[in-house]
Amino acid sequence: MVTSTPALYAVTIGHVRTAPFLRTFQHRSHYWLVDIDELPSVPRALRYFVKFESRDHFFNPQQSIRSNVNTFLAEHDIDLGSGRVLMLANARSLGYVFNPLSLFWCYDATGVLRAVIAEVHNTYGGRHAYLLKTDAAGAAGMSKVFYVSPFFDVSGNYEVMAPEPDAQAHIAISLLQHGDKVFTAWIEGQRRPMTLGSILRALLRHPLGSYRVAALIRRHGITLWLRRLPVISRTTVDSIGGRS
Repeated sequence: MVTSTPALYAVTIGHVRTAPFLRTFQHRSHYWLVDIDELPSVPRALRYFVKFESRDHFFNPQQSIRSNVNTFLAEHDIDLGSGRVLMLANARSLGYVFNPLSLFWCYDATGVLRAVIAEVHNTYGGRHAYLLKTDAAGAAGMSKVFYVSPFFDVSGNYEVMAPEPDAQAHIAISLLQHGDKVFTAWIEGQRRPMTLGSILRALLRHPLGSYRVAALIRRHGITLWLRRLPVISRTTVDSIGGRS
């Protein structure tokens, strides 16, 4: 399956922590699904609100997003040729973007899904890309090697569900430590065709989407700190541009 692009998804994003106590929060936002070789063109008046730039993804801002994807895949002996790559991510708006998670579905020239890339950003400016080999349902597993939350160390494994979005988006990542599922983040939402009306509605509903997401994550962290959850210091894996 290769979904038509570009498209907007009106989504709900949720976090569930189960240890050492239950803590949940969720908020509404929107995500873009785009072909990285055919990034969407929006009216000039909206271009400062909807931008996709290479500096916001992967490790070499001097290269295009596609070149960065190809370089990353080549390190894992994967060559897509002229195959298509779809990206689910937030767009840069008003000079800022924060993507806790960006996903890339990577197809070869015959239309076969060769890999999924999960790119994770933390609020300290660090980023890390994980290569996923998903099954037919979009499921995969990977070891945690990147510092994200100051309340979890860099250990354990992730269980990922990342089927390519179609009419709906259903993405979930769970962290397992010591045999227990201690945290789950999820994204669920409905597809919207990319029209001027849908873009304007998304921007009016979430005019400062990335700013809001970053602020909510920090507020959530303060709440956990006030509940005396121990803070775990960052490690050397949290270097900007760190990679697997």
